[in-house]
Amino acid sequence: MGTAEIAERLGVSRVRVHQIATTDPSFPEPLDEIKAGKVWLAEDIERWITEHRAAKQ
Repeated sequence: MGTAEIAERLGVSRVRVHQIATTDPSFPEPLDEIKAGKVWLAEDIERWITEHRAAKQ
């Protein structure tokens, strides 16, 4: 997943995804970086979302 896909999944802007990725130590490490930007494994992002939603409830 790229930042656009993560932003859509979270309902936030791509800028916010970048902020989360650089400031939240629990956010998954990117799998790679391509010309379009960083990319993450979808499973890692989905796990992070699940864990954070549970923590906020």
